[in-house]
Amino acid sequence: MEAADARARAAARRRGRRLRAPATLKEQRDPQPGRRLPQRRIEEDQEEAVFREVVSFTPDPLPVRYYDKDTTKPISFYLSSLEELLAWTPNVEDGFNVALGPPECRQPPLSSRRPRTLMCHDMMGGYLDDKFIQGSAAQNPYSFYHWQYIDIFVYFSHHTVTIPPVGWTNAAHRHGVCVLGTFITEWKEGERLCEAFLAGDERSYQAVARQLVLIAQFFRFDGWLINIENSLSLAAVGNVPHFLRYLTTQLHQQVPRGLVLWYDSVVSSGQLTWQDELNEHNRVFFDSCDGLFTNYNWREEHLERMLGQAGERLADVYVGVDVFARGNVVGGRFHTDKSLELIRKHGFSVALFAPGWVYECLEKGDFFQNQDKFWSLLERYLPTHSICSLPFVTSFCLGMGTRRVCYGQEEAVGPWYHLSAQEIQPLFGEHRLEGNGRGWVQMHCCLEDAWNGGSSLLIRGLIPPEVGNVSVRLFSLQVPVPPKVFLSMVYKLEGPSAVGVALELTTGDAGSCHVGGISALSAETSSRRSPRPLRVPPTKLAKWVGRCGQQLSGGWVQRCYEVNLRGCLLQALFVNFSRPPGSQEEENFACRLGEIQVVDASSLLTPLPQVQAVTVSQVRWQPAASEGESGPAGLRLSCTLHWAYLPPHVRCFRIHCCRGSGGDSPCRAPSEPERPTLLGLAFVNRYRIVDLAVAPAEPGRDGRVEFLVEPIPKEGFLVPRAEWGRAAMLYSTPRT
Repeated sequence: MEAADARARAAARRRGRRLRAPATLKEQRDPQPGRRLPQRRIEEDQEEAVFREVVSFTPDPLPVRYYDKDTTKPISFYLSSLEELLAWTPNVEDGFNVALGPPECRQPPLSSRRPRTLMCHDMMGGYLDDKFIQGSAAQNPYSFYHWQYIDIFVYFSHHTVTIPPVGWTNAAHRHGVCVLGTFITEWKEGERLCEAFLAGDERSYQAVARQLVLIAQFFRFDGWLINIENSLSLAAVGNVPHFLRYLTTQLHQQVPRGLVLWYDSVVSSGQLTWQDELNEHNRVFFDSCDGLFTNYNWREEHLERMLGQAGERLADVYVGVDVFARGNVVGGRFHTDKSLELIRKHGFSVALFAPGWVYECLEKGDFFQNQDKFWSLLERYLPTHSICSLPFVTSFCLGMGTRRVCYGQEEAVGPWYHLSAQEIQPLFGEHRLEGNGRGWVQMHCCLEDAWNGGSSLLIRGLIPPEVGNVSVRLFSLQVPVPPKVFLSMVYKLEGPSAVGVALELTTGDAGSCHVGGISALSAETSSRRSPRPLRVPPTKLAKWVGRCGQQLSGGWVQRCYEVNLRGCLLQALFVNFSRPPGSQEEENFACRLGEIQVVDASSLLTPLPQVQAVTVSQVRWQPAASEGESGPAGLRLSCTLHWAYLPPHVRCFRIHCCRGSGGDSPCRAPSEPERPTLLGLAFVNRYRIVDLAVAPAEPGRDGRVEFLVEPIPKEGFLVPRAEWGRAAMLYSTPRT
C-alpha cells in the first residue's frame, strides 16, 4: 500500500505541474474590458484542477446535431441523407453517444442454432424521450424489461441512418442482447439515393458500407437492419448482393458478433414486392448476409415452403409479426401468441415488430400490467437466456422512477427517465405450485419503493398450510464460479408478515462440483444450496460492506453470504419464502427485493483506479429566469465535464457538486462540510451540466462551484471519496 500511495502522490505532483496556469492570477482577474476571458486551469493543490471564468452571457453555440437546441442537453441523433452518412467522421461531441461496451456474455450465444427472438422497436417516429442521453424528467415513459426473452433489439425509424440511442444500447448490452440500427430508403427519394450508391461501380457501395461499419464500431452497437423499400434499377439491384456481402464481411471483422439483416421488400428483379417468405425471388439477399426479416402477411403454407429454402439456416429466418395486427396477419396484439405458435412449430426465429403497442394504444396508467400480460402470453414460445459472467449485481432499477434513492437514502423527488440506468431484470411472471395450485408467487416491477435507483422488485405470494416454503427463480445463470463467492441480498417485507426470506442457488454437476461452507436443502435436491447468512462480512470484505444482517433505513434488511466452491457452475438464483416456526395456516406475503450481488470475493481486494484529469469546458452562463425562483438566485451555469478513467472497471459515474465562495472547498470545510448535491449519472467519461443554479459572485470575491465524479465499480460498492475525481471553478463578474 505504501508503494501505491507513493505512486499516487507522484502522479498528483505531475498533474499539478501540468496544471500550471499560463497567466498570473492578477492577469486573469483583470481582463480587458468587453473581452471574454479564456477559460484557464490554475494549480491550487495536488488533488483537483481549478478553473477560472469571468461570467459572460455571450456563449459559443453548440452543434445542434449533438445538443438539444433549447436546453443544451446532449442527445442521440440520426443521419437524414447519403451526404450526411458519407461526411460523418467521429469527433469529440460524438463521445456522449458511445455505449459502455459490447454485449455481456450470455448463454446460449447468438451463434447457436436455437431459434431466436428479435424485437423491432418502432414508436411514433423514434427519438422521443429516449434521445436524451443523460435522461429526462419524462412522466410515464415507455420501458422495456423482458430482456431475458430477447436475442436482438432493432431500433427502427424512418430516417435514412437510424443510430440507436445509447440508452437502449447500454440497457440491451447489460442483458447480453445484440443491438442493430436501421438503414432505410423509401419512396422516390429512396430510389434516387439507391441509384447514387448502388448503380455505379463498387467504390460507391463500399464507401457506404465502410461508413456503416465505422458508425457501429464507434458507437459500440452491433450491426444493421437493411431496409430498401423502393424499386431499384437493374444496375442497382445487381449490386445489392455485393453491397450486403461487403458490409457483412467488414462488420464481422470490426464488430465482434456483428449482424447484418435484410428486410423482405425488394426482389431480385428490382421490383418492390413483399414476399412474406424466403423464396427464389429474395434468396440472393439472404445468402449475402446474416439473415432475412420477412414481411408480416404470411400463412402457415409460407412457413412450410420456407423449410426447404432455409435448409440448415432456419434460425436465420426471422418471421415478421406486426403486433399492431395491420394487414392480413395470423395474430397480433394480445393474440400474438397465435403467430408465435406456428413460427416455433416450424423452427424459425421470430421478429416482433412494434411490441410498444401496449404503450401506444392502451391506457398509460395500466402499462405495466398490460406489458406483463403481453409477454406472459408469449412466454412458452420464448426460451430464456442465462447470464454467464461475474460480477452479477442488480438493484432491479428500470431506469426510471418517481424519485431517486441511493442505498436507502432519498436523494431527489420527481419523475426521471434514464435508459442507461436500467439494471439487469429478472424472469418476470407468475409461478404456481404443482398439485392443487393453491401456492403461488408473482413478480412485478415496483416504482413505489427502491433501495438504489428508482424501483425495486415486488414479490407477492401464498404459502398453503401443507407446504413449508415456496421458491421462485429470479435469474438463469451459466457462470463458472471462482473458489470463493460473496453474495448479498437486500430485501424488505411489507406488513406484519413474519415469513423467512433466504437466497438460494443451484450449482452444476454434483459429481465434479465441490461445495463447502453451506448446507444443502435436502438430500433429494443436492444441486440446490441454501447458504448460511453471515452476521458480519469476512474481515477482508469488511471495508466494503458494513450492513450485513442489520436493519437498514426504510425497513430494508441486508443478508450477506460467503460460499466456498471448487469446479462448480452456478446455474440459477432463487429466493425462498418459508412459513414462520409454529405456523399452520396459509401465509400471504409481500416482499420487495432491493439488490442482489454475486461477486468474486478476490476481486473486492483489487484496488480501484482513481478518477483523474477532470476538466471543465463549453461553459455557458445565463441570468436566472426571475427573482422569485426557488434555490440560489442569480445565475445558471451550463458546462461539460471530462475525466480519465478505465471503462472496464466501472458500472457508471455519479456526478455531484458543492457551491460556495472564495478559495475554500465547501465539500471539505473543516467544521461542517457541505453534503454534495447529486446532479445525475454518466455512463461515459463526460457529463453535460445544464442550468445549475449558482449564486452571483460578490464584488471583489470569487464565486466557487466544485464538481465531483464518483465512480461506481461493477461490484456495486461505494467508493471512498478520496478516489473521486474533482474540479473546481472560480468565477467572477467582469469589471466595469
